Amino acid sequence: MVWPCRVTRLGLSAGCGRPLHQVTMNAIVALCHFCELHGPRTLFCTEVLHAPLPQGAGSGDSPGQGEQAEEEEGGIQMSSRVRAHSPAEGASAESSSPGPKKSDMCEGCRSLAAGHPGYISHDKETSIKYVSHQHPNHPQLFSIVRQACVRSLSCEVCPGREGPIFFGDEQHGFVFSHTFFIKDSLARGFQRWYSIIAIMMDRIYLINSWPFLLGKIRGIIDELQGKALKVFEAEQFGCPQRAQRMNTAFTPFLHQRNGNAARSLTSLTSDDNLWACLHTSFAWLLKACGSRLTEKLLEGAPTEDTLVQMEKLADLEEESESWDNSEAEEEEKAPALSESTEGRELTKCLTDSSLLSDCGSWQPRKLSVFKSLRHMRQVLGVPSFRMLAWHVLMGNQVIWKSRDVDLVQSAFEVLRTMLPVGCVRIIPYSSQYEEAYRCNFLGLSPHVQIPAHVLSSEFAVVVEVHTAVRSPLHAVGCEDDQSLSKYEFTVTSGSPVAADRVGPTILNKIEAALTNQNLSVDVVDQCLVCLKEEWMNKVKVLFKFTKVDSRPKEDTQKLLSVLGASEEDNVKLLKFWMTGLSKTYKSHLMSTVRSPVASESRN
Repeated sequence: MVWPCRVTRLGLSAGCGRPLHQVTMNAIVALCHFCELHGPRTLFCTEVLHAPLPQGAGSGDSPGQGEQAEEEEGGIQMSSRVRAHSPAEGASAESSSPGPKKSDMCEGCRSLAAGHPGYISHDKETSIKYVSHQHPNHPQLFSIVRQACVRSLSCEVCPGREGPIFFGDEQHGFVFSHTFFIKDSLARGFQRWYSIIAIMMDRIYLINSWPFLLGKIRGIIDELQGKALKVFEAEQFGCPQRAQRMNTAFTPFLHQRNGNAARSLTSLTSDDNLWACLHTSFAWLLKACGSRLTEKLLEGAPTEDTLVQMEKLADLEEESESWDNSEAEEEEKAPALSESTEGRELTKCLTDSSLLSDCGSWQPRKLSVFKSLRHMRQVLGVPSFRMLAWHVLMGNQVIWKSRDVDLVQSAFEVLRTMLPVGCVRIIPYSSQYEEAYRCNFLGLSPHVQIPAHVLSSEFAVVVEVHTAVRSPLHAVGCEDDQSLSKYEFTVTSGSPVAADRVGPTILNKIEAALTNQNLSVDVVDQCLVCLKEEWMNKVKVLFKFTKVDSRPKEDTQKLLSVLGASEEDNVKLLKFWMTGLSKTYKSHLMSTVRSPVASESRN
């Protein structure tokens, strides 16, 4: 049986509801044509039918019978149940069909022959069927497709009358339309006008799918135009129409056409399997477009890392716009300012590089020498890794000196996972030393001199990478072993961490997770996320308690004891992580405190 269609708020769908985990795009894809006799007409459309639940199916056909009733026709899986209820097989069905009558259709307006059951494809993974007819069977869907067809070939047209355009409203759906011409030696102007439209009720989803739809629909159009061009050239070679028309005496246009306006698309392309191929293309388009975008369920408010990333991306966009404007102004100035301009360009590059690194878009270019924190701990050794991790968590400057840029960048990519996004400031590789206020991760080439006060400072740690002396008979191992065996690592600091020092609580938990070999790398990554969220919540409480409410030091000490962070290292960590709070969170707290309602409640 054919299940009745329905129109939902989120999209155009047919049949019963579907589980949330099934991915599909509730839309209709249609091919439209502007007939010179009857105006805009829908030639072919593909819609989605959602199968009912097995226990709710009351069609009277057992599943076994349904499977046996299906047969292959032209490479498309056809269903006899759809065939038995096709509106084209009887006068009663024809009278109830919302489509135009046969008397109002010519060869150019008709796609499937009378009695053709249409095409249906089954997606066994999701129990979804993709059905193609000339018109939707449901009157409401027919009205929506009909209106979109008329608008796509009349008023909603891009310049040049060929190309993509977007239009629609909440009531009649939103439409992606791509108009194009097909060559025809017998048509006025030697071409006919068509459009492929995709209709949805979800405007945002359709707009986000614009690049995908444009590329795939453009491919379908190119194939149709290529086939029609071959037929057109063959007909022109056999009987040139341009010279014949010029030599023909003037007659009224409608009389001159004498039925030549009614040419089907299969005739124009000389492809008898055209509609079967279009059904396959439209069905794949609906499934692929629905699978490429997925929804994620966000539980609760966004994390601080998410807020900080959004803020930094917004700042990056604003800065790029300001630099574009400044460059335009500097081009108009005298050449004497060229040196100043070069200096600003250098500063711009450094700033952009730092911002891109902070936003998380920076990635190692070649080989990630360090795969994970556990991998780094094995390479550096437990004491050196603990010293390095302690300085990272405390917010001290971490300096790596090496000729291998990929090695340095992979080390920073691994170490940054221990910190909130707002606390990470990276300069991946520099030819000169940069102060700690500019970055807490700094990569340097070996010949760069580090100031003496930095080497002796307790707020910096230096990792020097040297090439190890290898025996000529060194065994050839795997690629990872070779990339690490050629290096020697030396970790130094003006304030080395004593082995018996307790350290911050989060460092001890991280080392416990790294030591536990029963935990995979992915599980350790999730542990890091949970630990960072736990301590960021403590940071939020401390920030509101000290900065917003301005409580005395005695109360702050009591709060730290309650939070389990009264030790010196934990206090330093909380103060450093406080700098990574998002501006959104801080402004929200400040606005809450300044509101009259909050003031009255505090009094």
